[in-house]
Amino acid sequence: MSTPEPLLEVEQLRVEFETRAGIVHALNDVSFSIAKGETLGIVGESGSGKSVTAQAVMGLVDLPGRICGGDMRWRGRSLLGREGQRYGRSIRGKEVAMVFQDPMTSLNPLLTIGTQLCEVTERHLGLTRAQARGRAEELLAAVGISAPARRLGQHPHELSGGMRQRVMIAMAIACEPKLLIADEPTTALDVTIQAQILELIAELQQKLGLAVILITHDLGVVAGLCHRVAVMYAGRIVESADADALFTHPAHPYTQGLLRSTPSLDVVEERLASIEGTPPSLLDPPPGCPFRPRCPVAFHRCLEMPPMAPVIAGGEAACWWAMERALPENAFLGTAD
Repeated sequence: MSTPEPLLEVEQLRVEFETRAGIVHALNDVSFSIAKGETLGIVGESGSGKSVTAQAVMGLVDLPGRICGGDMRWRGRSLLGREGQRYGRSIRGKEVAMVFQDPMTSLNPLLTIGTQLCEVTERHLGLTRAQARGRAEELLAAVGISAPARRLGQHPHELSGGMRQRVMIAMAIACEPKLLIADEPTTALDVTIQAQILELIAELQQKLGLAVILITHDLGVVAGLCHRVAVMYAGRIVESADADALFTHPAHPYTQGLLRSTPSLDVVEERLASIEGTPPSLLDPPPGCPFRPRCPVAFHRCLEMPPMAPVIAGGEAACWWAMERALPENAFLGTAD
């Protein structure tokens, strides 16, 4: 069975931000790809680089930030360099769309919902104002908003949080994109509305054949929706695997810690498990593996930066300890002290 051709390929991507305190190395050699119809979950603690990755793909890294290495390719064509940036502007919003964390700050409070929805289709599809308004009503109905004609004349503050997020999804799918990036799309919503929004994204994916990159803290959401998972820590992807393999046989100690800290109805404990320590400063990251200061199985070779390599249950992990377990006995040269 042939592997689907990837829509988006990110290779060795590096992003840094220049601050008064020094240079923040926000992304370090991040690589992944996604094909049509796939759902890729990106998980990790706050500050691990998840949102910066999405912003880089969408061309939203502005000064004092900059992409300082690597490449991003859409259907084999680079999005970097002068020509790539021009190409990127033509496909973002049309073929690649994004749903942001907080719809209240993403929507313009001074413009009506209709004006903001119509702008997307007028610009990218060349529709007239009347055609764009009709398309906007269809989109609001498609995402489950009642009385769509009336909603077009309302401003964002007149809608609930769940309705605003549905408007953001309607804007994102207005041009029937090939890839939808959802960055914490349920952060500000209550649990019931969260479930509705995630169900809506899954339905739209099935209907439109979307590829979806889902950025979230919620491992339960990832388990239910994602085909593959990339775990990020300190600006790096430290493990990447099929969702089933990652949840049943996590290889990286950080991934294991995340799963242990997730509440379960099957296990009753007095205290939730936690990962000791705090994430490292990206101004001055520690030598070697960035998780080493917090890792319960660290040994001397962890002072070297581990590459991504195959692990026991499939997938890849950047961990010397996980690599040792994946190799035949005595095949690993860097044995523990």
